[in-house]
Amino acid sequence: MSDQKIYVALSTFAQQDPGPLDILKQSGLLYDINTSGRRLNKEEIINRAKGFTGVIAGLEPYDAQVLEALTGLKCISRCGVGLDNIDLNTAKAKNIEVLNTPQVVIQPVAELAMAMMFDLLRRVTRHTLLMRGRKWERHVGNLLLGKKVGVIGLGRIGRKVAELLRGWGIEVCGVDIRPDEKWARQQGVQIKTLEQVLADSDIITLHLSTSEEHPFCLGEDEIFRMKKGAFLINVARGALVDEPSLIKALKSGHLAGVGLDVFEEEPYTGPLCDLDNVVLTPHVATLTQESRLAMEIEAVENIVHFFNK
Repeated sequence: MSDQKIYVALSTFAQQDPGPLDILKQSGLLYDINTSGRRLNKEEIINRAKGFTGVIAGLEPYDAQVLEALTGLKCISRCGVGLDNIDLNTAKAKNIEVLNTPQVVIQPVAELAMAMMFDLLRRVTRHTLLMRGRKWERHVGNLLLGKKVGVIGLGRIGRKVAELLRGWGIEVCGVDIRPDEKWARQQGVQIKTLEQVLADSDIITLHLSTSEEHPFCLGEDEIFRMKKGAFLINVARGALVDEPSLIKALKSGHLAGVGLDVFEEEPYTGPLCDLDNVVLTPHVATLTQESRLAMEIEAVENIVHFFNK
């Protein structure tokens, strides 16, 4: 077992609590940790993880080039749910086990989506920025009550968002490649086509991943099929929304506002930062003390279990 070496690529590993590090120490596995304080690029991953048999991964890239270079790699334990940054086909071909922590992320991501809805509806961020500039300006907001919310992607997180909304008595419709009809009936969620969800919803929230088999992107056509004055929330993947089309819709007033936690290129410093009808966060949906600790513990336990099998 001591022949196994784990590289912890996470830039914030065990910063909230020593628990994950304690588990790693007690496992008897050799390990090294990324201490740069930032996300590593491809070259850095190759150089730092070379010779290691396991990686505890964040969002750094593990494409075919990286996986081919890490010749001894046997397991990637992803701290999080999304696997878009890992070439799963190459991993499978090289017999690299890929693990993740899908349950832990549900509550924090769903809560951020809800927070963004309330922020946009009540203009919280906009009023805060005005007050910081010593400007006493009041802009009329909107209630969530009476709005219809469309959930695109009814997986674990999308279903949780829908359940939270239904608990508030909000009308919810949704679309999914393989919708759970029984769950939808139990929750009172209307399953519709994408076109219907776009046309009928006052707020749309995205909760899906993309793949070669099932690509998805809200482009200009889809965005301008949304209700005039609607709000859009994206806490899933940056590539799900075409940014130029989104900016056009925001500037023209077709969309009343947007809340984004994810961007196609991160860190993001683009033109959306200059608009006053947006709420932007730097990919922090799962970044709570509670969920981060739980994810790190599960990611460590996953890889320890793999090498103890």
